[in-house]
Amino acid sequence: MPALAAYALTLTLPLALVLTGCGNEAGLESAGRVPAAVGPVRLWPDLPPATNPPIDYGETDTERVPGITAPHNDVHAVDPVAVVQAEVRAHGADRSGADGMYEETARAIEACDTDRARCPILTPYYRDLTGNGRDELIVGIRMPEQQVGVRVYLAENDALTRIMSTTDQVVSVELAGRDLIMRVASAGIPGYEYRTAWSWDEQQGSMLPARDEIVRVKPPGSAASVVPPPAFVSPSAAPTPTPTPAPVPPEAGP
Repeated sequence: MPALAAYALTLTLPLALVLTGCGNEAGLESAGRVPAAVGPVRLWPDLPPATNPPIDYGETDTERVPGITAPHNDVHAVDPVAVVQAEVRAHGADRSGADGMYEETARAIEACDTDRARCPILTPYYRDLTGNGRDELIVGIRMPEQQVGVRVYLAENDALTRIMSTTDQVVSVELAGRDLIMRVASAGIPGYEYRTAWSWDEQQGSMLPARDEIVRVKPPGSAASVVPPPAFVSPSAAPTPTPTPAPVPPEAGP
């Protein structure tokens, strides 16, 4: 047999075994009709482009914190309470305009030095959210009507810059990699909540809501949910499992 024919035979035999099903008496079966792939269709292609582009996210989210220094660009060296107090004082008498700050919250922040028990500033967290190899400072502020303000600060040039500020009815805040994920109660859509992943945007120099979704949290028709107090979850804080006691063998009879 010529060498070329022998080589063709060696390729044909395994293929024939596969097609016969290798012992499957039923042989190959059709999986049915496969739906045709449908590409995106542009609606109203004749619409003119927008003449004024929308305002970019992040344009008003960054602000240098006055009077606060961060030696060696270390956010661990600054007092989170002093940071928030400096921002509140920077807005003067118009405290209501300080990123949606309630007047009563601003007064409570001013009193944090003497009344830490009632201070609305939550325990700070630290995480490298920008990828610069250094931690950023994450601060939460309790406000009326179950509102929570979340702020993130970046240390650069031995100073502090706020790179994120948002206030909402927060259910929880989680850290996942370099994302800060916020779960927010939906007042207008019962049974659902908003989940937003805030990520660092180098071009804007701020944290932006990169991914946003509406998620069902309870079946329709069930009782109205009560928003729990906000919880800041660290990825390293895992619950400790409760040990299960070993079964006690029955006592032998007489």
